[in-house]
Amino acid sequence: MWKTPTVLILIVLLLLALGIVMLASTSGIKAVELYDDPNYFVKRQALWLLMAMVVGGLACKIDYHRWRPLALVCLVAAVSLLALVLVPGIGSKIGGSRRWFHLGILSVQPSELAKFSMILVLAWWMAREKWHVREFWRGAVAPLVIIGLVAGLVFIEPDFGTALLCGVVGLAILFAGGTRLVYLAVFAVIGFSGFVVAVMRDPVRMNRIVAFLNPEQYAQTYSFQLLSAINAFIAGGPMGVGLGGSIQKHYYLPEAHTDFIFAIIGEELGAVATLAVVLMFTGLFICGLRISLRAPDTFGRILAFGITLMITLQAVINIGVVIGLLPTKGLPLPFISAGGSSLIISLLEIGVLYNIALHAHGRAGDAETQSIKDRVHQF
Repeated sequence: MWKTPTVLILIVLLLLALGIVMLASTSGIKAVELYDDPNYFVKRQALWLLMAMVVGGLACKIDYHRWRPLALVCLVAAVSLLALVLVPGIGSKIGGSRRWFHLGILSVQPSELAKFSMILVLAWWMAREKWHVREFWRGAVAPLVIIGLVAGLVFIEPDFGTALLCGVVGLAILFAGGTRLVYLAVFAVIGFSGFVVAVMRDPVRMNRIVAFLNPEQYAQTYSFQLLSAINAFIAGGPMGVGLGGSIQKHYYLPEAHTDFIFAIIGEELGAVATLAVVLMFTGLFICGLRISLRAPDTFGRILAFGITLMITLQAVINIGVVIGLLPTKGLPLPFISAGGSSLIISLLEIGVLYNIALHAHGRAGDAETQSIKDRVHQF
């Protein structure tokens, strides 16, 4: 039987291969329109993939314990970049959001680094305070300040989807680490209430929610991409129209190579392929959870859990948006959607997860604090 680390890497390689193939199929039209080069996005993504594989390979080799003293440094760097990207003239504003730094032909999104840094520093804190995680200040308030700082800065960009993702994953990490459920429930209600108020005060987000509830009424505006995605799935049927045969990518689906690439997978390769993608992310979640439960210490256990949840929950949200179960959000599909920052950080996280697996294989983990398994059973 294959070992968990091997299965993890195999799943990631399959997702990466599918991503390159689908990017080549979906991006040519827009690449010609913008850059007069049908392979522009493919070449750029190949460059990002090369850098990401180097980063991921190094992360596989580095003992994950070496990340522990770097946790605060990573957080300070990420928060500084999140603040810097909001400064006009430094951060680039695209589509009403200031989320990127432009470095020549490459664009860097600091929120991707912030997601990893948040997981890293929460794992460090929960391991450091393992004897005090049930206390209000050390187990709840202090780590929630970290979550609020990261999610708040991302929210200001504005990037509501990533901010919500950080908040949910952060709370889940605290729950897995042993924080009292009553504390988490109170802060979750407060945070979610604030999020709802902010969304209600933002006309664009409110229109997206209204359009989500009444898509036909906004077919030419806010629901245009969603209805185009649904048409793509219908056209694809069980086996698809064939690679390269998509109609929806011809200007009907503007984000065909990024946030809505899952719809083109359904159209060109069929429901069978979309089911395979879902199964691969499910397999990734199972592998990550197994690694977390077998980690030899609290830091590794929380770090593995956070990484696994961040990647797979983002995939769930992306797929949920594309198939019409969730309002539209700008979250890419990990390993598949075009995007350099997301790819590099995702492979960095997989490298760290793989290294934890090398230490964890065959070990049940220590009993210093409640394990994730115990918390799930308790819940």
